[in-house]
Amino acid sequence: MPNQLRDAVSPYLRSHADNPVEWRAWGPGPFAEAVERDVPVMVSIGYSTCHWCHVMARESFSDPEVAAQLSAGFVSVKVDREEHPDVDSSYLAAASAFTEGLGWPLTVFVTPEGRPFYAGTYFPPVPVQGRPSFRQVLDAVTDAWTTRRTEVDATASAVQEALAAGPASVTGTAPPGPGAGVALPGRPELAHAVARLAAHEDREHGGFGGAPKFPTAPAQLALLALGAGGDDGALELVSRTLTRMAASSLRDPVEGGFFRYAVRRNWSEPHYERMLYDNAQLLLAYSRLAVLDAGQDATTAPAGPAAPAATGTAPTSATQEIDTLPARVAAGVADFLSSRLRTADGAFGSAQDSESTIDGVRDEGGYYRRDAAGRAALDPPPVDDKVLTGWNGLAIAALAEAGARHVRPEWVGTARGAADLLLARHVTDDGRLLRASVGSTVSDAVATLEDHGLFASGLLALSLATGEARYAVAARSFVDACLLDDDDDPRIVAAPSGGDPVLVSQGVALSSDPSEGAYPSGRSAVAAAALTLHQLTGEARYRSVAERLVAEVAGSALDNPLAYGAAFGLLVELEAPLMQLVVVEPSPSARADGADDGLARRARGLVRPGSVVAVLDEEALVAFELAGFELFAGRSAPGRVPTAYLCRDFVCRLPVTTGDDLDGLLLGG
Repeated sequence: MPNQLRDAVSPYLRSHADNPVEWRAWGPGPFAEAVERDVPVMVSIGYSTCHWCHVMARESFSDPEVAAQLSAGFVSVKVDREEHPDVDSSYLAAASAFTEGLGWPLTVFVTPEGRPFYAGTYFPPVPVQGRPSFRQVLDAVTDAWTTRRTEVDATASAVQEALAAGPASVTGTAPPGPGAGVALPGRPELAHAVARLAAHEDREHGGFGGAPKFPTAPAQLALLALGAGGDDGALELVSRTLTRMAASSLRDPVEGGFFRYAVRRNWSEPHYERMLYDNAQLLLAYSRLAVLDAGQDATTAPAGPAAPAATGTAPTSATQEIDTLPARVAAGVADFLSSRLRTADGAFGSAQDSESTIDGVRDEGGYYRRDAAGRAALDPPPVDDKVLTGWNGLAIAALAEAGARHVRPEWVGTARGAADLLLARHVTDDGRLLRASVGSTVSDAVATLEDHGLFASGLLALSLATGEARYAVAARSFVDACLLDDDDDPRIVAAPSGGDPVLVSQGVALSSDPSEGAYPSGRSAVAAAALTLHQLTGEARYRSVAERLVAEVAGSALDNPLAYGAAFGLLVELEAPLMQLVVVEPSPSARADGADDGLARRARGLVRPGSVVAVLDEEALVAFELAGFELFAGRSAPGRVPTAYLCRDFVCRLPVTTGDDLDGLLLGG
């Protein structure tokens, strides 16, 4: 049968449409074909901006002889890990039984019934330093399948049983029940975790550990939260890291934005793909650092990255001074998101590739090593314009919060445009959330917990930045859809559409996946959104869900906050005193002469763990109250002047009407 990827939704799959390999897209069909032919399934998992995925495609999947071998002995399935994260996480878990060096491309050999029995990552076209060639691997798998089927079945059964064991096999901790009284770590335990991080700091170059070096944005956000809560050591640690990252080759000083990781300890030799999830979280990090870094006024409107001198090559810290002012770095990241990753219809693509064509040759990083003038003559690396609900939620949250803080209404408007598009295109008529689309074509991939939680948090941030209750109402519906009615169900939350239907039918779907990486896990994402909903509604059930979800990984987060950065950040938020600040503004036409304009500015500049801030007019206030958000009940702007209400755990101080009075309340603890 011919290659079937030409009409795929995923740009990554379509890039393989001209391979001689008879690729199939993920679904039940390839497994039915394998049953009929009695051959194993070869599942190759990658993504558009994966360098070694491109390499293996050129070396092996474009080779007619390799294609013929695959056609004769296998059914070949190509998967975009970003479109089908459940498939990726289940097969990564399976692959851990066969190889320690997990990554992409991920190559998994599966029985026709869907049980993995062997896996690896990149395989070269010829043997290299003890690593077998891809054709040798195919020969070995074929030999095992035809002559040692009993051994293959035994291995596959063992892997299937391990996958079915669930999250306890990952964390070693069973989630507490709703009435169990969750005990979460306090300040001493959090401080100990910071000390563990500090012990791994690279004091010469910044960051943690050696090479390769990643931005680890969730951990940076957690450290910023601790710093905002009074931990000076945590603030100094994160400030050093972010400042050195901003001055390094990991940051693009021309177009803004950060690359995915650096090969060298000094942040040099970056892998040049620019990911949506990294840059969205780093926008938040630098925006918050701009407030916490002494002497900066976050409410000024910073320009984007300064144009470098026309030297032909992009500037680096070794060639000229690079502006590392956090507010300017944040502006550069926001400009990158808005100008490079934003799709024609207003959402955000997943990433920009590291490779482009220069003088007819594929070149990794050549575009990015040029300055603005040098880039002007080149076609930029392509953007994977696949719109993912969860990752767009990260960008919406970052642009909304940073835009409000830095008085950049165009950033908030960009966030609003993406949210409106997703609410129209990624939500069905019956309210079910969808995961991915390209243009007007929607993928059949099911929405995950990640999608529900990250999109909900994005909508909540947007509602607070715009004063529009409809976004908060939508966010609440997505979180509520994930909450399980059965208090005895150890999962606590689950994606409403269930797991991937193929994996579920084969019995190899992970019951839940608490592991984290460069962005929050689905469980951490839902916990964060639920915690914000508690702050806005006063409903204890939301905080209970957040506490129970975080409790199951608390030990792992304290032991390894780099690997569980989002969960570690949630522990910080849950430990901090709950503080709510609402500033009510009269409509411009009703505003009294001489009213203090400092309240909104001070409120939007507030960065403190455990807090939620809203600035809205009286009409918007009514909409929130009618929608059941208790925090806004009974608030007003008497005397036609802006009025601030500072509350702690829903117990409010007397309202104030001047910025100085608000500062006094905030300084009072």
